[in-house]
Amino acid sequence: MHIAHAFLVTVAGAFAVVSVPARSQPLPPVSRDVFKCVVAGKTVYTDSPCLGAQKIDVEPTKGLNKSSGRELIGNDVRREHTREAIAGALRPLTGMDAKQLDVQGRRMKLSADSQRECSLLDVDIQSIEKEERNVKGAALADIQTRLLRARQRFKEQGC
Repeated sequence: MHIAHAFLVTVAGAFAVVSVPARSQPLPPVSRDVFKCVVAGKTVYTDSPCLGAQKIDVEPTKGLNKSSGRELIGNDVRREHTREAIAGALRPLTGMDAKQLDVQGRRMKLSADSQRECSLLDVDIQSIEKEERNVKGAALADIQTRLLRARQRFKEQGC
């Protein structure tokens, strides 16, 4: 079991190196989590969770092909295609798709305690979101508060 874990750590580390371009200054991790919040009666879209936020599924475009008839993609999309191809090739060994492998690679930089907490928060947030969808009335406010705290902690930890 230790060999499999070491292999996964090595593969995820290599994947993280491929997925992060060299920069002169470190940037915060890219967040594809977008929340729709109503603040003072106005709808706001943000990467920071808020009370009663609706999580929006966002997937960036991967190039413009139809208008010109030829493939027009940037370097960032090429890198993403490469990461997806690597993840596809490694899937029989890791059992993870491209998104899961990317998350694993990002989390490798975190402390062991933070990695454990991120894994627990993954499950907790999913569970609370399910509760939120199924609850009405007075209990909804309590659930939304728990969800906000979990999402804030998730972001603070860099999960």
